[in-house]
Amino acid sequence: MGAFKFWSLLSLLVYFCDAANILFVIPFTTRSHYINLKPIGLELARRGHNVTVITPYRENKYPPNYHQVMVKDTKIWDALGKERPNVFTMVDLTAEEFHNEILWPGGLALTEEALQSSEVQALLRSNTTFDLVVNEQFFQEAFYALANVYNAPLALVTTHGNCMKHNFLTRNSLQWATVTHELLDLYHSTSFLGRLRNMYFSIYELFWWKFWYLEKQEELMRKYIPGLPQKMPSLYDVQKNASLMLLNNHFSVDTPTAYLPNVVEIGGIHVTNSTDALPEDLQKCLDGAVNGVVYVNFGSNVRSSELSQEKKQAFINVFRRLKQTIIWKWEDDKLDDKPKNVIIRKWLPQVEILAHPNVKVFVSHGGLIGTQEALYHGVPLISVPIYGDQLNNVLTLEQLGVGKLLNYHEINEEKLYQLLDEILNNNSYMAKAKEVSKRKTVLALSTFLSAVMEAQNKMYANLTFAYEKNHWAIKECPAGTQKGKEYTEHPRTTRKTEMIKSLRYHYSMAFVM
Repeated sequence: MGAFKFWSLLSLLVYFCDAANILFVIPFTTRSHYINLKPIGLELARRGHNVTVITPYRENKYPPNYHQVMVKDTKIWDALGKERPNVFTMVDLTAEEFHNEILWPGGLALTEEALQSSEVQALLRSNTTFDLVVNEQFFQEAFYALANVYNAPLALVTTHGNCMKHNFLTRNSLQWATVTHELLDLYHSTSFLGRLRNMYFSIYELFWWKFWYLEKQEELMRKYIPGLPQKMPSLYDVQKNASLMLLNNHFSVDTPTAYLPNVVEIGGIHVTNSTDALPEDLQKCLDGAVNGVVYVNFGSNVRSSELSQEKKQAFINVFRRLKQTIIWKWEDDKLDDKPKNVIIRKWLPQVEILAHPNVKVFVSHGGLIGTQEALYHGVPLISVPIYGDQLNNVLTLEQLGVGKLLNYHEINEEKLYQLLDEILNNNSYMAKAKEVSKRKTVLALSTFLSAVMEAQNKMYANLTFAYEKNHWAIKECPAGTQKGKEYTEHPRTTRKTEMIKSLRYHYSMAFVM
């Protein structure tokens, strides 16, 4: 799947022999977002396109046509002017509180920080032009305006799954009975009260996002982005008219959902078979773990070392009872009362560890990026969700039969041992995880390429894109007419329409067939 995931996004220009000038905007300062999105820009550059990426994280190995515009790696707490809290204390925040206290004010602060950075301002005041703008859809909507500045189509990409706001904007079916808002923690989503809660929060977020948050983003847009068109549409309309929305979920593991043709699932695009070697000591440890390995990592934002003393002791006591080797991401220099079978590191190469055949279970916080990496490598999970989409991810794992939920407030020695014992000694979890892994890797690259080439020939016979009222739209061609003949081309649209047409349909076929 690794190859076809990368190639699918690159199919943007398989119809052309010349390269495109692409602006890739991923300024959000959370490393997991960058890990998920960076392969898009890097692989487009490897395929010959000129890629300029706005990012807080510098890539050390990249093609010469990959240009990095750096923004400061300011963490959301620093941007808010707050001391970083113990993230475990956020477990009881409602979705409304999470938005009001963190996501919305943090998104505004980080957007302003990125827009006013010297390198971004130098880019915006240069004579550079772009054929396509690809933007992460995550609380930094002011950057969408760059598509209008450069008179280029806009593609959006999420690091989470379904985007409920976008469903409203584009009149995609909401499907509240089965599709939960991506940032709403909901235990019984299909019950009447669950669906009512889902509907309420979806409308609540849309209302405040449209009538308050986007207005604040537009203030930043007008303050920091030069060269805006005289008749600049609202950011609401800019997203509504985006040419493409790429979602980080996939029907092979997530809830089957009906989408418009230009909303495409690309879940796990970042996951591939790593060619990087493990550190020698970890390689030796994993190879020699005859009873298997329990891997523990709560991600880049949640720190194991911040567990309460009671819960930390529960982990230590359980690990001491196990015959397996424990590899634990522990952010402090030492762990008091550490059992002999526990290895701690402040940082761990997660993908390489999960790929090792001796790893039997992954204890995580339920983040989507790590969850997808575990599923790709066929490793079952025990997850402790803290905020955002994590509970939804864990409930999906339980439905698939590849994981178990451990609520933070229920962490104790008895509960933790029970869950670990069940997954380690019940082969059904590992067997199901391997089955799910095969789903995500079954499509070979050759199958993908032949499918999209055949489908492309059929598509060009009856579809075209036209530039209308500052946005890109899909139009049906009358039977027997030449592609696009009845539409007047904008001066710079000929190449772009073909480019976006190729990108949209290649994605659709790659992930449906």
